[in-house]
Parts: sequence; C-alpha cells; structure tokens
Amino acid sequence: MSKSIKHLVTLALFTAMALTIFVIEAQIPVPVPIPGVKLGLANVITLVVLLRYRARDAVAVLLLRILLGSIFTGALVGMIYSLCGGLLCFAGMALLCRFLHRKHIWFISLIGAVLHNIGQILAAMAVMQTVQVLAYLPFLLVTGCITGFFTGLAADRIVHFLPKSISYEK
Repeated sequence: MSKSIKHLVTLALFTAMALTIFVIEAQIPVPVPIPGVKLGLANVITLVVLLRYRARDAVAVLLLRILLGSIFTGALVGMIYSLCGGLLCFAGMALLCRFLHRKHIWFISLIGAVLHNIGQILAAMAVMQTVQVLAYLPFLLVTGCITGFFTGLAADRIVHFLPKSISYEK
C-alpha cells in the first residue's frame, strides 16, 4: 500500500474514532446545569493527531468531526459554537506544540480547553448580540481546566503507547 493511501486511511480512522467519541459524549447528560459544559473527549484524538502528524492533518480531523458530529447529533445550530471553539482551541494547541516538549501535553490540552470555551463565548456573543453570556465564562474556564487536564493525560497515554509506525513520516 502506498504511503499516501496508508496516511489517508489512518486519518480516516482517527476521524471515525473522534466522531464516535463525540456522538457518544453528546448522549451523556452533563451533571452541571451550565450550557456548553462537556468533557471534550473527542479532543483527545485531535491532540494525538496533532502530536503524531502534521497540523493540517489534525485540523482536517477536527473539522470533519465537527461537521459530521453536528449532522449526526442533529445539532446543526450548535455547529457555529463548535467551530469557533474548536478552531481557537486548535490554533492555541498547534502553537504550543511547536514550543513545548511532549511531557507538557496536559498543559497544551488545558490551554486548548480554555481557548475552546473562549471561542464558544465569542460565538455566543456574536449570535445573541449581547455580552451577558460572559457571565458563563468563569464557570466554563474552571470546568475547561479540569476536563482539559484529564483530556491531556489521556492523550499523553495514547501517544506513549501508540506504535511508532502509526505516525507521519516527514
């Protein structure tokens, strides 16, 4: 099998994993009554792809997961929030990955979660045309730090145990 086909199939599998996690997580009731709070487990896959492949591969997995996940869960209205949060999160994590060592995956993920929440709030402010949604930000930042930390730990373990053959050869 050629390298490009293997690469494409591997990214498709990562996308399917992220999408599956996203859809399952959408069915789990969140124990806190704050809109926008999620575990963000699908971000584990995005982070793994970002660490083991090129940034453009990871953003492709992210965008496909957001698009297909919004279609599959019937949450097309929420796609704008996912896109704004996801892209801001991705930009921050991609930048931090260039400067921080792999042992700081938990921190990269934590900052990504915080940026995701900020992106969601910015989208909500634009859609609702009010700054009152900023009242949710402190709660989202606290939960984002907690979930981002654990998402980063999960991504670290996956990257640690993932065979070296499953990575992009530059």
